[in-house]
Amino acid sequence: MTDDNLRHLASIAENLKRRALILQVTRRFFDTRDFLEVETPLRSPAIAPEKEIVPFDSEGWFLSTSPELYMKRLLAAGYRNLYQISHSFRKGERGRWHNPEFTMLEWYRAGADYQAMINDTEQLVLTIARELGLGEALKYQGKTIDLTAPWGSLTVKEAYKQLAGWDPGINPDPVRFDTDMVTKVIPHFNAHRPTVILDYPAPMASLARLKPGEPGVAERAEVFIGGLEIANGYSELTGRAEQTKRFQKETDVIKHEQQRVAPMPEKFLEAMDDLPPSGGIALGLDRLVMLFCDAASIDEVIAFTADTA
Repeated sequence: MTDDNLRHLASIAENLKRRALILQVTRRFFDTRDFLEVETPLRSPAIAPEKEIVPFDSEGWFLSTSPELYMKRLLAAGYRNLYQISHSFRKGERGRWHNPEFTMLEWYRAGADYQAMINDTEQLVLTIARELGLGEALKYQGKTIDLTAPWGSLTVKEAYKQLAGWDPGINPDPVRFDTDMVTKVIPHFNAHRPTVILDYPAPMASLARLKPGEPGVAERAEVFIGGLEIANGYSELTGRAEQTKRFQKETDVIKHEQQRVAPMPEKFLEAMDDLPPSGGIALGLDRLVMLFCDAASIDEVIAFTADTA
């Protein structure tokens, strides 16, 4: 290891200590609310086919991009409240806020929906802030962020019409959507409060159920704090036939656009016959630690990144 690497490790010691404390508080938060902590495989014969996520191959299988499908199979088996802190792997994700190997917190509740998962997220973040002695606010990159609940929210339609001048539900354009999200939407959020975006166009939420009375809208929500996307939650889709149809569409796009084969997760699809109405959410723990450490880069809260491992 070079001297630069050693100096870097020494410089982030306090951040790593805070990271460990955040993990302890997170586990205590769920344990005291009757959640079961579970572990699921890091290698799988099939993952959820999503064109935006490219997996690492592992001897014909894949490294986990998310524990989601396994955790939903547990829900289908009768488990009620589940959480997991796990490493996930995604190709091509390296930058200020990304590392190809990262830590994900996911939790699921039978009988819940996406609004309930956002409420959980509010309470988790507030609990961590209090346990760290910060009260109900944190300071990130020169700004004080008020974490008191409830957090402000707006729909995708509202956000894009107000801030970007168009409605993605009427004029679907995935490339423009992503570009405007980064350049026009997120920069205009209230910098001193968390923001939740709700109700994504149905094609942008392949594992979320459709909103009653609004067939073009899916019950998906994303949480943004300090300009960082922190969490992504759903009211979970429970229809096997519909999920199979959506996955097949994704596998066709992946084959056509990326020339790779994405096998169907058949065991998960079989389990969907018994999947109860439920809510689930995935939270990027590395980014949450960034917020509480006032870190500008993910490299400041991970001991070894893809560049230093």
